[in-house]
Amino acid sequence: MAAVATCGSSAGSTGSAVATASKSNVTSFQRRGPRASGTNDSGPRLVSIAGTRPSVRNGQLLVSTGLPALDQLLGGGLAVGTVLLIEEDKYNIYSPLLFKYFLAEGIVNGHTLLVASTKEDPANILQELPAPLLDDKCKKEFDEDVYNHKTPESNIKMKIAWRYQLLPKIEQIGPVSSSRFGHYYDASKRMPQELIEASNWHGFFLPEKISSTLKVEPCSLTPGYTKLLQFIQNIIYEEGFDGSNPQKKQRNILRIGIQNLGSPLWGDDICCAENGGNSHSLTKFLYVLRGLLRTSLSACIITMPTHLIQNKAVIARVTNLSDIVVGLESFIGSEKETNPLYKDYHGLIHIRQIPRLNNLICDESDVKDLAFKLKRKLFTIERLHLPPDLSDTVSRSSKMDLAESAKRLGPGCGMMARGKKHLDF
Repeated sequence: MAAVATCGSSAGSTGSAVATASKSNVTSFQRRGPRASGTNDSGPRLVSIAGTRPSVRNGQLLVSTGLPALDQLLGGGLAVGTVLLIEEDKYNIYSPLLFKYFLAEGIVNGHTLLVASTKEDPANILQELPAPLLDDKCKKEFDEDVYNHKTPESNIKMKIAWRYQLLPKIEQIGPVSSSRFGHYYDASKRMPQELIEASNWHGFFLPEKISSTLKVEPCSLTPGYTKLLQFIQNIIYEEGFDGSNPQKKQRNILRIGIQNLGSPLWGDDICCAENGGNSHSLTKFLYVLRGLLRTSLSACIITMPTHLIQNKAVIARVTNLSDIVVGLESFIGSEKETNPLYKDYHGLIHIRQIPRLNNLICDESDVKDLAFKLKRKLFTIERLHLPPDLSDTVSRSSKMDLAESAKRLGPGCGMMARGKKHLDF
């Protein structure tokens, strides 16, 4: 449709030539213009909202997660009307950073935010959002963090064949302008106060929304989940994100962020007992939430301490009720922290589920060897590369440690993980 509109808006001489050709039945291409009655027959168009783009696969409207590398792994971004579930790492160090990236991306693009938490005031969460890298002035700081050592001058000025110079790069390593889809952020700096004050956001802090005298009916949702669903529903309908009221129909996106869902602070006992009395409360909440998202211009990210949930059947139901599931596995406090194979990384990232919209099933990612590391300023996701053994002076014990560690990686990390023999060059 875009191509037709572009070609149809050419000069008048071109339009007359096309009209002449159409009279002689030479071509069926005609210039679309206003009719004599004044009606506009331009047909439906995609909603043009800042910070969004249509998916190249199915035309679904996408928003960025705030992490361009994660956008690529999810098929271009987070689809509007879907739920992204982040399985928190053991000590909850890295998952809050992904949560803040999602909110910061919304502020940069002018989206409306809804922040829900039970242990931290949403106003304090916004004060800790990372600063965006929008100008070329930040490129120097960005490059210093990406590269740990200086590149030789001869390599910088090295030229390649002319036919490859025009090909797009696989990974963009520079800051982007505010008009681009997806931005980079400096984790060592805080977002300017002017951007936060100019943004439109709603906060849900559970201790302020619920009272101790509230009566709860049996076999219903916990009071925290009930209050949160009512709050989300009111924002969606009152501000017109559902499109039901033409006078309040929004040309914007509602970004919903829910922190530590399922924890005991929400009044849920799935983390305390294997068969708690409220074992179905969380799944009911997710079921109703997905119904609200499917009919509105909104996207949701949820962080959940799944490693604390005792009942594995609950985890399976939560996964089925989520569109995208991303797990973070931190090396802190585990054997992998001292493993020489993982010395350049801080943890593993598992893409457990990616959406197949308008279908009853979801896909699983083919990429199984992803690792992340938090540098001084950036959170990066990379393919896990095994360190080569290039030295003949390496001790026999270290070689055996590398071989045994490689066996535990599984087949996703190449041929080296299948045998005991170490890779030689």
